[in-house]
Amino acid sequence: MIQLSKVLSAIVQRALNLTFCEGLLDMVAKVYKIPDTDVTSDALNDRNTRLKRIPEREVETMSKQSTRQQSRQERRREEQRRHEEERQRAARRKRITTVGLVAVGVLVVVGLVYFVIVQRQTPTNAAYPPIDNVSCDSLEHSDFHIHAHVTIYIGGNKVPIPAQVGIAPDGSCLYWLHTHSDDGVIHIEAPKGLSITLKNFLDIWEQRFQQLGYPSQLAQSGGWQVYVNGKPFTGDFHTIPLQAHTLITLAYNSPGVQPDINYNWNGL
Repeated sequence: MIQLSKVLSAIVQRALNLTFCEGLLDMVAKVYKIPDTDVTSDALNDRNTRLKRIPEREVETMSKQSTRQQSRQERRREEQRRHEEERQRAARRKRITTVGLVAVGVLVVVGLVYFVIVQRQTPTNAAYPPIDNVSCDSLEHSDFHIHAHVTIYIGGNKVPIPAQVGIAPDGSCLYWLHTHSDDGVIHIEAPKGLSITLKNFLDIWEQRFQQLGYPSQLAQSGGWQVYVNGKPFTGDFHTIPLQAHTLITLAYNSPGVQPDINYNWNGL
């Protein structure tokens, strides 16, 4: 009976102690305004908090990875943009260089053409200006070099064409049509494509080298018998074209003259 009483007393005491502890916990919670769950379930809350932080860290990690990926993409786009700008600048520089070279080439060509034109318009020797657009140049032309032969008869006598017709006495220039000897060979050294007639040579002879014995009969339109390569020519002999190895025979009041049909050119 006494032992039962002691057991009941112990139970009551433990119950009182539990009640006291619970009251003390309530008082602390009220003073510090802590929810009941915070005081009574700290372990549970810590576990929940840790569980919550796991997905948060995963989200944060994914966000950082996405940010790094975006940064790499932006750097790649920036690098591509710089490469494209450099390519465009290089292409622009190439175009400018090409245009510059073309412009320089055009200027050089224009300058050369101008120089040639001025040189042709400005006589080497003022005493021997161009005649019938045939210039007296300091050098012979090599791009078009042919020879023709002219024989002249006046009153039945052969009149040779003198040497040095078309060549300045001081040697400063020579016309595109000239003679080197009295053999009747006319040297034609002119720019390629130029049409040359007998009139061009006769005008040079008459206007600048008359002192070499220019026959006055050449100014007459009548009384002449003319042959070209052995065949009669009935037109104005001044218009006869001077071509390679053309043979011209001019006979003034000279009946019975035999025209030239061949000539030993000696390699000319």
